[in-house]
Amino acid sequence: MRPPFPPPPQRSAELRDRFAAEARSERPDLSLLCLLIGAAADGTLDDAGVDAAQIELDRLAGLLPYRPGGPRAWAESLRDLLGGQCGFHGTPGDYQRLESSLLQHVLQRRRGLPILLSVVWLEVARRAGAPVYGVALPGHFVVGFGPAGEQVLADPFDGGRVLTGPDAELLVVGATGAAPDPSVPAPAQPLEVVLRILNNIRAWAAARPERSDVSLWALDLSLLLPAHPARLRYERAVLLVQRGEFLAGAAELDAYADVVAAVDEDAAEKVRGEARVARAKLN
Repeated sequence: MRPPFPPPPQRSAELRDRFAAEARSERPDLSLLCLLIGAAADGTLDDAGVDAAQIELDRLAGLLPYRPGGPRAWAESLRDLLGGQCGFHGTPGDYQRLESSLLQHVLQRRRGLPILLSVVWLEVARRAGAPVYGVALPGHFVVGFGPAGEQVLADPFDGGRVLTGPDAELLVVGATGAAPDPSVPAPAQPLEVVLRILNNIRAWAAARPERSDVSLWALDLSLLLPAHPARLRYERAVLLVQRGEFLAGAAELDAYADVVAAVDEDAAEKVRGEARVARAKLN
């Protein structure tokens, strides 16, 4: 199956504007931001498709029992509906597909990466009134229900399996090879989730040099978030040079060097040298 390709430039610019506005709003809408990422990745997703995906999340929320009880009852209800009745889950092969990071495809295929399946859990549960939040364990993303003293974790990648303490520890050890921090994991904020999704997309594209277009739009969206690693500006400049856009890449390298110079002149000069090399490629 051919991976999705971005929409035309005008549509891409419109999506970036909408993404930036939503990311800077007082209460960013996680599902909308994920669908705007999906539209930036896949030119076949239009505004009607974005609305249809939101309606599907509403529909799924309507299938949940009304206020089933405490945190564990909520976790079990989501597991039974989404993981059981609807069949949402993940497999190792899903890591090889760009669609596994795009919410509209995850809703259609009912397969995806842990963080996108967690977005489905979060958005369905939130609409139903559950005390739910994302939890970014090292190397794996899950969902949490209830306050710290009563926290219940569930793993949407495993069909919503409700986790015991040892289960969560094994997930972290399996993903990272190290024991987890014993403290209660803090809820992940929507923009943190979005940045992590974009990082996953960039990782997918990095393994496929022919899809540098994906790396570029994922970087562009990441840079629109109010808080993002400053080094992303450098990575974008290097990517432009790799794509043969030597003058644009050199200009961005110089701009990044000007920022770095305030704290590390030696590092800034190294970046300026990369800019000179990029311009020399035109000769």
